[in-house]
Amino acid sequence: VESNQTDEVWSGAELSRRMQGKVGALTTGSERIDSALLQANPQLRIVANMAVGYNNFDVPAMTAAGVLASNTPDVLTETTADFGFALLMATARRITESEHFLRAGKWTKWSYDMFAGAEVHGSTIGIIGMGRIGQGIARRAAHGFGMNVIYHNRSRLSPELEAECKARYVSKQELLQTADHVMLVVPYSAESHHTIGAAELALMKPSATLVNIARGGIVDDAALAKALAAGQIAAAGLDVFEGEPQVHPDLLKVPNVVLTPHIASATVKTRRAMAQLAADNLIAYLTRGQALTPLNTLPGAAA
Repeated sequence: VESNQTDEVWSGAELSRRMQGKVGALTTGSERIDSALLQANPQLRIVANMAVGYNNFDVPAMTAAGVLASNTPDVLTETTADFGFALLMATARRITESEHFLRAGKWTKWSYDMFAGAEVHGSTIGIIGMGRIGQGIARRAAHGFGMNVIYHNRSRLSPELEAECKARYVSKQELLQTADHVMLVVPYSAESHHTIGAAELALMKPSATLVNIARGGIVDDAALAKALAAGQIAAAGLDVFEGEPQVHPDLLKVPNVVLTPHIASATVKTRRAMAQLAADNLIAYLTRGQALTPLNTLPGAAA
């Protein structure tokens, strides 16, 4: 067993070198598993991602190479939904912006309109991506804050799930035009790349907030920074970024955005559960030929 005991992310070449002779690997989402690495490591049988997202995996190439891919769904659902709502609250109520103001010694008197933000309770939240985490956000919004929940998804939820979440299905255009707060929880793919760009931002209310806890690349960060600077929308909260850990420099220049370093699932309990599930996937596949949460089906595998 070999492990990376530093915070340094191995380059593709270094990762490939370290994979030599290994039949399994546990990755964190920062390590890219592509065709070049797979060709250099034909002995590899499984790569277990310690994340629910897997856009660091070239799954078709892994399948063609006979390498199983797995992720860690479910164990982080509620924790990530908690964080999504926390980021929404911080963004809408201007918590980070006001803290920076206070720390800078600028608070000299109370004012009735100082950092007056947007209402959360009783407002309309639009959720794009209604999987497990999106449904968790919807339940918190509807049952906890009395919000009107609308959503857009590739496929509509069952009537039972819609009733449980108190959510109404709408088109993407209607969601963007109607919602006071837009929450992005959609998986990253070529299809979902720049789900929110300049055209979509132009549809949103000037008073609206945008929160992205999905993946970098779902939002056109350059277009968002421009919209925030121009006051086209009120504010944004971002936990993920295009090209992370690099952040678009224009996002760092605007005060009306809350930025966090991809920590939506970061509680001690949840991160331990994610690591355990990833390890369990490795062990189960290498010892019994069946992972717990596989992402692909290999040629010749039993149904």
